Amino acid sequence: MFDIDPKRTGFVICDMQNDFVHPDGAYAKAGQKCQAIAALPAKQKTVADAARTAGAWVISTHFTLVPGKNDEPFISEHLKNIRPFLTKGHFAPGSFGQDLINDLKPADLKVEKVAFSAFYMSRLEWVLRRAGLDTLIFCGIVTNGGVASTVRDAHVRDFKCVVLQDGCAAFSDEVHRSTIASLSTLATIATCADAVAAFEG
Repeated sequence: MFDIDPKRTGFVICDMQNDFVHPDGAYAKAGQKCQAIAALPAKQKTVADAARTAGAWVISTHFTLVPGKNDEPFISEHLKNIRPFLTKGHFAPGSFGQDLINDLKPADLKVEKVAFSAFYMSRLEWVLRRAGLDTLIFCGIVTNGGVASTVRDAHVRDFKCVVLQDGCAAFSDEVHRSTIASLSTLATIATCADAVAAFEG
């Protein structure tokens, strides 16, 4: 259990987007499915609902493939190597694939990102400061990618960080567990039930 001031707290949903999670999204169509990731929305929704009821902010981050000439997306070499199926239209700004999954809507703040960390070259820190937030509770995918990078960047910006270990997942359970352990040195590790209790308390 941990204590929060809901008015100064943001529930950060990392990359729970249709192209990652929805059966009609880019990853599912390419056979990139994971049971642990598929089980997340039901748990995350309980926290999002509690956050809204308490008057906290719900923030969603959106991985984006920025289109260039002829709408061909800019894709880093690293991403091309590990996800060669990504192509034109995937994670495009304003698209179904880039959007937050319906189960977790609406978000009070939506922030596009172009790298693992949602702070990198984005407006995230600016909107968090404008909203008066000092505490961030994190969930989402993948634990060792977008979640960990964003949590670490939040920590160095002096936000108090909470990571919901059962509200995050990776394609490997072992990688998930080891990442949560590493994040415990700079964030409070809690469960979705703990977060609901904190918002209700």
